[in-house]
Amino acid sequence: MNIRSPRKLITFDWAMKRLLRSKANFEILEGFLSELLGEDITILDILESESNKESKLDKFNRVDLKVKNGKDEIIIIEVQYERELDYLQRMLYGTSRVITEHQQEGEPYSKLVKVISVNILYFDLGHGSDYIYHGTTTFVGIHDNDKLQLDIRQQKQYGKMQINHIYPEYYLIRLNNFNSIAKTSLDEWIYFLKNEEIKDEFQAKGIQKAKRSFSILSMSEAEQAAYARYQDDLRYQASLVESNYGLGLREGREAGITEGIEKGIEQGLKKGIEQGIEQGIEQGIERGIERGKLEVAKRLLDKGMSVEEAAEAAGISANMLKRYIVSPDV
Repeated sequence: MNIRSPRKLITFDWAMKRLLRSKANFEILEGFLSELLGEDITILDILESESNKESKLDKFNRVDLKVKNGKDEIIIIEVQYERELDYLQRMLYGTSRVITEHQQEGEPYSKLVKVISVNILYFDLGHGSDYIYHGTTTFVGIHDNDKLQLDIRQQKQYGKMQINHIYPEYYLIRLNNFNSIAKTSLDEWIYFLKNEEIKDEFQAKGIQKAKRSFSILSMSEAEQAAYARYQDDLRYQASLVESNYGLGLREGREAGITEGIEKGIEQGLKKGIEQGIEQGIEQGIERGIERGKLEVAKRLLDKGMSVEEAAEAAGISANMLKRYIVSPDV
Protein backbone atom coordinates (compact mmCIF):
# COMPACT_ATOMS: atom_id res chain seq x y z
CA MET A 1 0.00 0.00 0.00
CA ASN A 2 1.44 3.34 -1.04
CA ILE A 3 1.49 6.06 1.60
CA ARG A 4 0.74 9.43 0.12
CA SER A 5 3.42 11.99 0.92
CA PRO A 6 2.40 15.34 2.43
CA ARG A 7 1.27 17.93 -0.07
CA LYS A 8 4.16 20.26 -0.91
CA LEU A 9 3.63 23.89 0.12
CA ILE A 10 5.45 27.02 -0.91
CA THR A 11 7.75 28.69 1.60
CA PHE A 12 6.46 31.50 3.81
CA ASP A 13 8.84 34.10 2.35
CA TRP A 14 7.50 33.46 -1.17
CA ALA A 15 3.95 33.66 0.15
CA MET A 16 4.73 37.04 1.72
CA LYS A 17 5.92 38.35 -1.62
CA ARG A 18 3.17 36.88 -3.81
CA LEU A 19 0.08 35.95 -1.80
CA LEU A 20 -0.22 37.52 1.61
CA ARG A 21 -0.48 41.12 0.36
CA SER A 22 -3.94 40.31 -1.00
CA LYS A 23 -6.87 41.13 1.30
CA ALA A 24 -8.33 37.74 0.42
CA ASN A 25 -5.42 36.18 2.32
CA PHE A 26 -5.30 38.53 5.32
CA GLU A 27 -6.92 35.76 7.36
CA ILE A 28 -3.70 33.73 7.12
CA LEU A 29 -1.41 36.41 8.54
CA GLU A 30 -4.06 37.37 11.10
CA GLY A 31 -4.10 33.78 12.31
CA PHE A 32 -0.32 33.55 12.64
CA LEU A 33 -0.01 36.90 14.43
CA SER A 34 -2.96 36.19 16.74
CA GLU A 35 -1.38 32.91 17.85
CA LEU A 36 2.03 34.56 18.35
CA LEU A 37 0.80 37.64 20.27
CA GLY A 38 -1.92 35.82 22.21
CA GLU A 39 -4.73 38.19 21.18
CA ASP A 40 -6.99 38.70 18.20
CA ILE A 41 -5.27 40.67 15.47
CA THR A 42 -7.15 42.27 12.58
CA ILE A 43 -5.16 43.56 9.59
CA LEU A 44 -6.40 46.96 8.44
CA ASP A 45 -3.93 47.62 5.66
CA ILE A 46 -0.61 46.75 4.04
CA LEU A 47 1.63 49.80 4.41
CA GLU A 48 3.72 50.90 1.47
CA SER A 49 7.31 51.73 2.33
CA GLU A 50 10.81 51.26 1.01
CA SER A 51 10.88 47.82 2.61
CA ASN A 52 7.85 46.64 0.64
CA LYS A 53 9.10 47.52 -2.84
CA GLU A 54 9.92 44.67 -5.18
CA SER A 55 13.64 44.18 -5.70
CA LYS A 56 15.24 42.66 -8.76
CA LEU A 57 15.62 39.23 -7.16
CA ASP A 58 12.81 39.41 -4.56
CA LYS A 59 15.41 39.58 -1.82
CA PHE A 60 13.54 41.74 0.68
CA ASN A 61 11.16 39.40 2.47
CA ARG A 62 9.34 41.77 4.80
CA VAL A 63 5.97 43.42 5.03
CA ASP A 64 4.60 46.24 7.22
CA LEU A 65 1.04 45.79 8.50
CA LYS A 66 -1.31 48.30 10.09
CA VAL A 67 -3.39 46.22 12.51
CA LYS A 68 -5.90 46.51 15.33
CA ASN A 69 -5.50 44.36 18.42
CA GLY A 70 -8.07 43.04 20.86
CA LYS A 71 -8.01 46.32 22.83
CA ASP A 72 -8.83 48.31 19.65
CA GLU A 73 -5.31 49.79 19.65
CA ILE A 74 -3.76 50.60 16.27
CA ILE A 75 -0.21 49.30 15.93
CA ILE A 76 2.21 48.48 13.14
CA ILE A 77 3.66 44.99 12.85
CA GLU A 78 6.71 44.39 10.70
CA VAL A 79 7.07 40.74 9.66
CA GLN A 80 10.43 39.61 8.29
CA TYR A 81 11.54 36.23 7.02
CA GLU A 82 15.31 36.37 6.68
CA ARG A 83 18.21 34.09 5.79
CA GLU A 84 20.97 36.59 6.57
CA LEU A 85 23.83 36.49 9.04
CA ASP A 86 24.00 40.25 9.70
CA TYR A 87 20.75 40.76 11.56
CA LEU A 88 20.52 42.26 15.06
CA GLN A 89 21.37 45.79 13.90
CA ARG A 90 19.06 45.24 10.90
CA MET A 91 16.18 44.63 13.33
CA LEU A 92 16.90 47.89 15.14
CA TYR A 93 17.15 49.78 11.86
CA GLY A 94 13.89 48.23 10.66
CA THR A 95 11.80 49.34 13.64
CA SER A 96 13.35 52.82 13.59
CA ARG A 97 12.58 53.15 9.88
CA VAL A 98 8.97 52.06 10.35
CA ILE A 99 8.46 54.62 13.14
CA THR A 100 9.87 57.52 11.14
CA GLU A 101 8.15 56.56 7.88
CA HIS A 102 4.70 56.53 9.46
CA GLN A 103 5.04 59.56 11.74
CA GLN A 104 3.01 62.47 10.39
CA GLU A 105 4.88 65.75 10.00
CA GLY A 106 4.21 68.09 12.90
CA GLU A 107 2.76 65.39 15.18
CA PRO A 108 3.97 65.36 18.81
CA TYR A 109 6.18 62.52 19.97
CA SER A 110 3.34 61.25 22.11
CA LYS A 111 1.65 60.15 18.87
CA LEU A 112 4.50 57.88 17.79
CA VAL A 113 3.15 54.60 16.53
CA LYS A 114 3.69 51.36 18.44
CA VAL A 115 5.78 48.87 16.44
CA ILE A 116 6.11 45.11 16.88
CA SER A 117 8.91 43.42 14.94
CA VAL A 118 8.30 39.74 14.14
CA ASN A 119 11.44 38.03 12.84
CA ILE A 120 11.33 34.53 11.39
CA LEU A 121 14.93 33.34 11.36
CA TYR A 122 16.11 30.58 9.06
CA PHE A 123 19.61 30.63 10.55
CA ASP A 124 21.25 30.45 13.98
CA LEU A 125 21.31 33.79 15.81
CA GLY A 126 23.08 34.02 19.13
CA HIS A 127 23.14 31.37 21.86
CA GLY A 128 20.01 30.10 23.59
CA SER A 129 17.91 26.96 23.96
CA ASP A 130 14.44 28.37 23.18
CA TYR A 131 12.95 28.81 19.72
CA ILE A 132 10.88 31.95 20.42
CA TYR A 133 12.27 35.01 22.19
CA HIS A 134 10.38 38.18 23.13
CA GLY A 135 12.21 41.46 23.76
CA THR A 136 10.85 44.67 25.35
CA THR A 137 12.31 47.88 26.79
CA THR A 138 12.26 48.46 30.55
CA PHE A 139 14.14 50.81 32.88
CA VAL A 140 15.45 49.32 36.14
CA GLY A 141 16.89 51.28 39.04
CA ILE A 142 20.63 50.86 39.60
CA HIS A 143 20.35 51.14 43.39
CA ASP A 144 16.82 50.01 44.28
CA ASN A 145 16.34 47.57 41.39
CA ASP A 146 12.79 48.89 40.92
CA LYS A 147 11.13 49.17 37.52
CA LEU A 148 10.30 52.68 36.32
CA GLN A 149 6.56 53.17 35.78
CA LEU A 150 4.39 55.72 33.95
CA ASP A 151 2.52 58.12 36.22
CA ILE A 152 -1.22 58.74 35.84
CA ARG A 153 -0.74 61.81 33.62
CA GLN A 154 1.58 59.94 31.27
CA GLN A 155 -0.78 56.97 31.10
CA LYS A 156 -3.53 59.28 29.89
CA GLN A 157 -1.21 61.09 27.47
CA TYR A 158 0.18 57.95 25.85
CA GLY A 159 -2.85 55.72 26.26
CA LYS A 160 -0.52 53.04 27.68
CA MET A 161 -0.17 51.53 31.13
CA GLN A 162 3.49 50.50 31.01
CA ILE A 163 6.65 52.05 29.54
CA ASN A 164 7.42 48.90 27.55
CA HIS A 165 4.05 49.32 25.79
CA ILE A 166 5.41 52.50 24.16
CA TYR A 167 8.67 51.14 22.80
CA PRO A 168 9.09 48.59 19.98
CA GLU A 169 8.79 44.92 20.83
CA TYR A 170 10.72 42.14 19.13
CA TYR A 171 9.86 38.51 18.52
CA LEU A 172 12.64 36.19 17.35
CA ILE A 173 11.47 32.85 15.96
CA ARG A 174 14.54 30.62 15.67
CA LEU A 175 13.35 27.82 13.40
CA ASN A 176 16.51 25.74 13.76
CA ASN A 177 15.84 25.35 17.50
CA PHE A 178 12.30 24.00 17.03
CA ASN A 179 12.15 20.21 17.47
CA SER A 180 9.19 19.84 15.04
CA ILE A 181 6.87 18.60 17.80
CA ALA A 182 3.74 20.78 17.76
CA LYS A 183 2.36 20.94 21.30
CA THR A 184 0.40 24.20 20.97
CA SER A 185 -1.50 26.05 18.27
CA LEU A 186 1.46 28.44 17.92
CA ASP A 187 3.75 25.42 17.50
CA GLU A 188 1.61 24.37 14.54
CA TRP A 189 2.55 27.59 12.77
CA ILE A 190 6.23 27.15 13.70
CA TYR A 191 6.06 23.59 12.37
CA PHE A 192 4.83 24.91 9.02
CA LEU A 193 7.47 27.66 8.89
CA LYS A 194 10.23 25.11 9.41
CA ASN A 195 8.94 22.12 7.45
CA GLU A 196 6.71 23.68 4.76
CA GLU A 197 4.01 21.20 5.75
CA ILE A 198 0.62 21.58 7.45
CA LYS A 199 -0.95 18.46 8.90
CA ASP A 200 -4.66 17.78 8.51
CA GLU A 201 -5.15 17.78 12.29
CA PHE A 202 -3.66 21.25 12.82
CA GLN A 203 -6.27 23.68 14.20
CA ALA A 204 -4.36 26.95 14.73
CA LYS A 205 -6.14 30.08 13.60
CA GLY A 206 -5.77 30.58 9.83
CA ILE A 207 -3.50 27.60 9.26
CA GLN A 208 -5.86 25.42 7.23
CA LYS A 209 -6.50 28.30 4.85
CA ALA A 210 -2.74 28.62 4.50
CA LYS A 211 -2.61 24.94 3.55
CA ARG A 212 -5.14 25.49 0.78
CA SER A 213 -3.61 28.74 -0.45
CA PHE A 214 0.06 27.71 -0.34
CA SER A 215 -0.26 24.48 -2.35
CA ILE A 216 2.22 24.32 -5.21
CA LEU A 217 -0.24 22.16 -7.10
CA SER A 218 -2.71 25.04 -7.21
CA MET A 219 -0.18 27.33 -8.93
CA SER A 220 -0.02 27.87 -12.67
CA GLU A 221 2.95 26.49 -14.60
CA ALA A 222 4.42 29.98 -14.90
CA GLU A 223 4.11 30.54 -11.14
CA GLN A 224 5.67 27.15 -10.42
CA ALA A 225 8.58 27.97 -12.72
CA ALA A 226 9.10 31.37 -11.06
CA TYR A 227 9.03 29.72 -7.63
CA ALA A 228 11.57 27.10 -8.75
CA ARG A 229 13.90 29.84 -10.02
CA TYR A 230 13.53 31.69 -6.73
CA GLN A 231 14.47 28.59 -4.72
CA ASP A 232 17.44 27.90 -7.01
CA ASP A 233 18.67 31.45 -6.52
CA LEU A 234 18.40 31.16 -2.73
CA ARG A 235 20.42 27.93 -2.79
CA TYR A 236 23.01 29.54 -5.05
CA GLN A 237 23.41 32.57 -2.78
CA ALA A 238 23.68 30.34 0.29
CA SER A 239 26.35 28.25 -1.44
CA LEU A 240 28.31 31.36 -2.39
CA VAL A 241 28.27 32.70 1.14
CA GLU A 242 29.26 29.35 2.67
CA SER A 243 32.08 28.60 0.22
CA ASN A 244 33.58 32.08 0.20
CA TYR A 245 33.32 32.53 3.96
CA GLY A 246 35.03 29.18 4.41
CA LEU A 247 37.79 30.08 1.95
CA GLY A 248 38.21 33.46 3.59
CA LEU A 249 38.57 31.89 7.03
CA ARG A 250 41.22 29.43 5.84
CA GLU A 251 43.22 32.09 4.03
CA GLY A 252 42.81 34.46 6.95
CA ARG A 253 44.14 31.95 9.46
CA GLU A 254 47.21 31.18 7.37
CA ALA A 255 48.01 34.83 6.69
CA GLY A 256 47.20 35.76 10.25
CA ILE A 257 49.58 33.26 11.82
CA THR A 258 52.45 34.55 9.67
CA GLU A 259 51.66 38.18 10.38
CA GLY A 260 51.19 37.47 14.07
CA ILE A 261 54.60 35.82 14.42
CA GLU A 262 56.33 38.74 12.69
CA LYS A 263 54.60 41.33 14.87
CA GLY A 264 55.28 39.31 18.01
CA ILE A 265 59.00 39.13 17.31
CA GLU A 266 59.18 42.86 16.65
CA GLN A 267 57.44 43.74 19.88
CA GLY A 268 59.63 41.30 21.81
CA LEU A 269 59.21 41.02 25.55
CA LYS A 270 56.76 43.91 25.70
CA LYS A 271 53.86 41.99 24.27
CA GLY A 272 55.31 38.56 23.63
CA ILE A 273 55.22 36.15 20.77
CA GLU A 274 51.95 34.54 21.90
CA GLN A 275 50.08 37.83 21.92
CA GLY A 276 51.43 38.66 18.48
CA ILE A 277 50.25 35.34 17.10
CA GLU A 278 46.76 35.78 18.57
CA GLN A 279 46.47 39.29 17.24
CA GLY A 280 47.68 38.19 13.82
CA ILE A 281 45.19 35.34 13.69
CA GLU A 282 42.34 37.67 14.58
CA GLN A 283 43.35 40.26 12.00
CA GLY A 284 43.90 37.60 9.37
CA ILE A 285 40.50 36.04 9.99
CA GLU A 286 38.86 39.44 9.75
CA ARG A 287 40.62 40.14 6.46
CA GLY A 288 39.75 36.70 5.15
CA ILE A 289 36.06 37.09 6.02
CA GLU A 290 36.05 40.53 4.40
CA ARG A 291 37.65 39.01 1.31
CA GLY A 292 34.99 36.30 1.24
CA LYS A 293 32.20 38.85 1.44
CA LEU A 294 33.70 40.80 -1.44
CA GLU A 295 33.84 37.65 -3.54
CA VAL A 296 30.19 36.92 -2.76
CA ALA A 297 29.20 40.44 -3.76
CA LYS A 298 31.22 40.22 -6.99
CA ARG A 299 29.44 37.01 -8.00
CA LEU A 300 26.06 38.54 -7.23
CA LEU A 301 27.01 41.47 -9.46
CA ASP A 302 27.75 38.98 -12.22
CA LYS A 303 24.22 37.58 -11.78
CA GLY A 304 22.70 40.98 -12.46
CA MET A 305 22.39 42.63 -9.06
CA SER A 306 23.18 46.34 -8.70
CA VAL A 307 26.19 47.39 -6.62
CA GLU A 308 23.92 48.47 -3.76
CA GLU A 309 21.90 45.21 -3.76
CA ALA A 310 25.01 43.01 -3.96
CA ALA A 311 26.75 44.95 -1.18
CA GLU A 312 23.72 44.71 1.14
CA ALA A 313 23.31 40.98 0.47
CA ALA A 314 26.98 40.34 1.32
CA GLY A 315 26.98 42.61 4.38
CA ILE A 316 29.50 45.19 3.15
CA SER A 317 29.35 48.83 2.07
CA ALA A 318 28.76 49.80 -1.53
CA ASN A 319 31.92 51.96 -1.50
CA MET A 320 34.04 48.99 -0.40
CA LEU A 321 32.61 46.90 -3.23
CA LYS A 322 33.27 49.66 -5.79
CA ARG A 323 36.91 49.89 -4.68
CA TYR A 324 37.26 46.12 -4.93
CA ILE A 325 35.88 46.10 -8.49
CA VAL A 326 38.49 48.67 -9.53
CA SER A 327 41.37 47.01 -7.68
CA PRO A 328 40.58 43.40 -6.62
CA ASP A 329 44.09 42.77 -5.29
CA VAL A 330 43.69 45.37 -2.55
